[in-house]
Amino acid sequence: MTARKLDYSIFTFLIAFGILAPFLFPNFVTQIAVMWMMILFASSWDTAGGQMGYNSLGNITFFGVGMYISAVVQVGMFYDVAEYTASFGAIKPVFTDAQYYKGLVFGLAAAGVGAALISIPIGLCVLGLRGPYFAIGTLGVAVAVAELVSAWSYVGAGAGISMPVYPGPAGEGSLVFYSLMFVLTIGCLFFLRWLYSTQFGLAINAIRDDEDKAEAMGVHTTLYKSTAWAFAAFFLGISGAIFGNMIGFIEPLEVAFPTATFGIFMVAMSLLGGKGTLWGPVIGAILFHIVKELTWSYMEGMQWIALGAIIIVNIVYFQQGLLGWASDRWPAAFGLIVDKSMTADDRDGDAREAAE
Repeated sequence: MTARKLDYSIFTFLIAFGILAPFLFPNFVTQIAVMWMMILFASSWDTAGGQMGYNSLGNITFFGVGMYISAVVQVGMFYDVAEYTASFGAIKPVFTDAQYYKGLVFGLAAAGVGAALISIPIGLCVLGLRGPYFAIGTLGVAVAVAELVSAWSYVGAGAGISMPVYPGPAGEGSLVFYSLMFVLTIGCLFFLRWLYSTQFGLAINAIRDDEDKAEAMGVHTTLYKSTAWAFAAFFLGISGAIFGNMIGFIEPLEVAFPTATFGIFMVAMSLLGGKGTLWGPVIGAILFHIVKELTWSYMEGMQWIALGAIIIVNIVYFQQGLLGWASDRWPAAFGLIVDKSMTADDRDGDAREAAE
């Protein structure tokens, strides 16, 4: 099977599952919506972390920024945001159907664009760093932004802010937000598949392999790095807006900027499936989410130990992720050609000659 046919087969399966899931598993619509969000987390993180070699620990920043931008837009279009929050009395306005849907559309759009725009100055500050310094720098940004928002009384500070209530039955609202998250994730995957096949994809791969040589060959590394990060921020911002509406309440440290949970999950899921590939992060996200939900349900108090064990096993035994391990074990299934006539000594000799 060619790579294109494999991609189309996987897309067909994901789309079919996404359409049928609310009918097959009506009691788990929210959990499956979160699974789509996890897939988006891992795939968007991999744009910089896997394809470009910049392992960020702070991508959760754009998720939270998008969530708050959406809240401010959805409320601020019709009421004073400060009066709406708990810090200033927490008025309880009633949004009409037209107001709600209009605010939701503009809120989602503003969340994506706003997160992408905010990522540019942040990127200019941290994308000059490399290796662990970049990772720590992005982590510092996430923590700093969370603390700033938690002290900003206009958006409720630490008390948080409620999202406008969906003007319909709760079950209908769950389906609406599920559909939005599903469409966003599939759209993100289609976009990334196209992006990685273009000159842009080759450029960020060159940055990953050897940034200095790429720059010497004429690749505008700063532009490509900033753009790749902005793409990830755009999708994360919209996902934050959808998630905020889905749960109905935004709190800075545990909901909007949960660095210790969602922020780490992004990295762990991509590594589990195999970073630097299109489908590795998807596989990792699905498996990680299933294990997370099962341990949360049946191993209360042990869930963090179970997830930690998965990460340790992944790092020790599957350094290239599950997809990398599978491609080494069954190369023909991935369209890889292996010369079986060459002995191990021959391969080692060729490797030494290439190194010399």
